[in-house]
Amino acid sequence: MPIKNNSLTIVSRKSRLALTQAEIVQKKLQTLHPDLNIEIIGISTRGDEILDQSLNKIGGKGLFVKELENCLLNGEADIAVHSMKDVPAELPQGLDLGAILMRADPRDVLLHLQHLSLAQLPQGAVVGTSSLRRQAQILAIRQDLKIAELRGNVETRVKKLIDGDYTAIVLAAAGLERLALNQWLSQPLAITSMLPAVGQGVLGIEYRVDDLRIKQLIAPLNHQLSASCLQAERAMNETLNGGCQAPVAGLALIENNVLTLRGLVGSPDGQIIYRAQHAGDPVDAKVIGVQVGAELIAQGADKIIRELTLKY
Repeated sequence: MPIKNNSLTIVSRKSRLALTQAEIVQKKLQTLHPDLNIEIIGISTRGDEILDQSLNKIGGKGLFVKELENCLLNGEADIAVHSMKDVPAELPQGLDLGAILMRADPRDVLLHLQHLSLAQLPQGAVVGTSSLRRQAQILAIRQDLKIAELRGNVETRVKKLIDGDYTAIVLAAAGLERLALNQWLSQPLAITSMLPAVGQGVLGIEYRVDDLRIKQLIAPLNHQLSASCLQAERAMNETLNGGCQAPVAGLALIENNVLTLRGLVGSPDGQIIYRAQHAGDPVDAKVIGVQVGAELIAQGADKIIRELTLKY
């Protein structure tokens, strides 16, 4: 099927990390389609602009993608590049994910100026994070630590650590790697003690479902193993009705053609941690996700999520 024209517009958030991620997609598309003229437009989202309130109070991480999706629906852009941990389980009508890129490191990392581990932090240390998921798991390990709200882009968060506003902060390894800020990494937090967010480390490309030209252009970028893992994680989250900012964690891994999904829901104070795990054929990724979500609900996870939904 021949390409009808040679232009494509990518919409992205304005942060350096988001633009870097858009450039990753741009370069991959340019390699596949050398004659394609690709433009990136950066816009500011409501989630980027409101920094003095908790994400929970202003609507969760979905605020980072809504404006990008409006650009697609209005025809102002052809594709949007997202960090999939920010994308709600349900997409707007008329939009879909056309490609899932190979996953980067999904883990969280603890940043500390002396590279101390979580266990080595001093009693009562202040740890910065805006994530209830991270908060629940940190407090489950160290009840003595103080969790403080941390908002802003990656560079802003690192600067706050350097300025002494926090003893340590927790960020996603993938974002630091993409920004070449790896020198800030202490040891990544093991997934057995800090299960990542659903979709963490994954970039997804969203497009209008009726645009077959764009679908054809981006389809070769899809990495099926990463897509299957993401499908399982998102199915779990959708079953839980967790949203992007609930204290829900999930990570699927494929080894020897077996997909294993670990799921977790915790109370923000770290007092309650529910865990579930299922494995199966990657073609049954969605079923596995629903199974893990259902088991967590059977344990009582839905009560935690429901109470937080009412609170915020």
